[in-house]
Amino acid sequence: MTEQDASFADGAPTNRNKVKLMAQDAQDLSIISALMQDAIGKTTEIAWLPDRRIFALVVNRFRWEDAASAEAEGRAYERVRAGLHVQDVSHAKFRGFDVAKGQEAFEMLSLTFTPGEDGTGHVVIDCAGGAGFDLTVEALDVRMADMDTVWRTQHLPKHEDEA
Repeated sequence: MTEQDASFADGAPTNRNKVKLMAQDAQDLSIISALMQDAIGKTTEIAWLPDRRIFALVVNRFRWEDAASAEAEGRAYERVRAGLHVQDVSHAKFRGFDVAKGQEAFEMLSLTFTPGEDGTGHVVIDCAGGAGFDLTVEALDVRMADMDTVWRTQHLPKHEDEA
């Protein structure tokens, strides 16, 4: 037996499909919202680029689409690094975060779109504890993509309203 370094992929599930989605209406966004629920991130992994009209963040996403299979097969749940990218953002407001703290953790709860006139509107990313991000957009263009290999987690996210 030869000695070798452990790698990120050691013991990680293989050949899992990466999710890559785009939303251009509220119904599309509801699918991304369901997949991003309980994603955990840090404010240091958020970019608001007003000159390019982009708001982006990277999170550790719980793989809800695999949870039932994991339970049925008696294996661990999974998380994966995922990016969320919102185009055509004219204004971004951080709600419930202390910018002076620098790095704060957040847990995503939902993404919603409220249409305005002529395709404009507001994308709201609600997070636990009343925090969130309020984005004014000229058109709804949200993209989500898994970025890395999945890893195992024993923790199934629970919500206060669940028994």
